[in-house]
Amino acid sequence: MSSPYADRLNALPVRRREVEVAGGTTAYWEYGVEDGAEADRPTVIAVHGFRGEHHGLEPVLAYLPDLRVLSPDLPGFGETAPLPGGTHDLDRYADWLTAFAGAVAPGAVILGHSFGSIVASAAVARGLETPQLILINPIGAPALEGPKGLMTRLAVLYYALGAKLPERLGTALLRNGLIVRVMSITMAKTSDPELRRFIHAQHDTYFSRFADRDVLKDAFVASVSHDVREFAPEITAPTLLVAAQQDDITPIEAERRLATLFPDAQLVEIADVGHLIHYETPAEAAGAIRRFLRLPVVRGR
Repeated sequence: MSSPYADRLNALPVRRREVEVAGGTTAYWEYGVEDGAEADRPTVIAVHGFRGEHHGLEPVLAYLPDLRVLSPDLPGFGETAPLPGGTHDLDRYADWLTAFAGAVAPGAVILGHSFGSIVASAAVARGLETPQLILINPIGAPALEGPKGLMTRLAVLYYALGAKLPERLGTALLRNGLIVRVMSITMAKTSDPELRRFIHAQHDTYFSRFADRDVLKDAFVASVSHDVREFAPEITAPTLLVAAQQDDITPIEAERRLATLFPDAQLVEIADVGHLIHYETPAEAAGAIRRFLRLPVVRGR
């Protein structure tokens, strides 16, 4: 399935890297300008959401070609193996992000999408130094209390069953294509058939690239047990929230309340989109990021 953003993505320089951090090897991708090519512009570390991996944020990065962006696969997802020993809870992911940033780009701007917004906020609140924080579709309220709270409760049962069944059956359930497609249909808001096909293809391709059911269960528990509100008051860095007016996971009213909890935050609302800003309205998200980082307009892009 071709991407609606193929022309931009094909023109975007991408380099795969690896780094040893937190006891394991993290795979990450460097997008855009080479290190030092744009000395007046920040490096951004972009953290993807639950069950995703670095490809998910590429449509947004395609509209930021003049930035250097480092996008890792979270431990246990994509091409990054689980960290050795222990549970992959929020503390571990936050510690991993702090170590990763310290190893590859100290002082980088931190960006997180969805579950990545929780990981990024936890790390920054606990001491990860960053000049600015960007949260796309931030999880700003308990998932069980959102407009799709019933769906979240069903998801809790789904992941619990996947963890309890015999390993082969449990893993097959968690990777079941029909369930992935139902999730994709539920979250997509666009009526554009080409864009919907692209979104479904992205989820079909990348949504089941988790290492094993244990790390998936751990990450799911972390994603529904925490939200950005618990960290917001401790984050002093200027923060941008890019929120969707039709998000089924965190309603826009909760995002507006979330923005008031930060010492220094601004909220940009995007209409006619839900939890898939990164797929459906990447140009609008990138525009908000450009304004927040005070980047010049790039003509012809």
